[in-house]
Amino acid sequence: MMDATGEVLGLSIGQAACRAAVNGDRAALWLGPDEQLLLVPEGSAAEVAGLLGSRLRDLPHSLVDVSHRQIALQVSGPRAVTVLSAGCPLDLDCSAFPVGMCTRTMLAKAEIVLWRTADAIFRIEVWRSFAAYASRFLAEAAREII
Repeated sequence: MMDATGEVLGLSIGQAACRAAVNGDRAALWLGPDEQLLLVPEGSAAEVAGLLGSRLRDLPHSLVDVSHRQIALQVSGPRAVTVLSAGCPLDLDCSAFPVGMCTRTMLAKAEIVLWRTADAIFRIEVWRSFAAYASRFLAEAAREII
């Protein structure tokens, strides 16, 4: 499945779990042995799904467009790790959570996908129903820390 995903998105997907492969504005986040979150530009999801679905037609799979289910937030800056650590149980030090790493985790009471895109930049994918809560939590954590 990862070979097909890589070919359709123009990515080189490695063998390490919990890593993201990126090519411009397209990314594949390997969240588990049988789970990838594909991030593509708005408006191209149907085309990507069609191409990938045809490549995977002989393999058991589930390919679902979840673009209306979640939104992306970005936390960045020299205190980004400190702000996220107020609600995330993971060790976010670069030695434990390096650039390119991604995983499902919690931010306070909200389930999120967390992806470190640069040393001090994190992308959070959160369900729309938790977006306001997550945003308020991050804003409050930032106010207390800064």
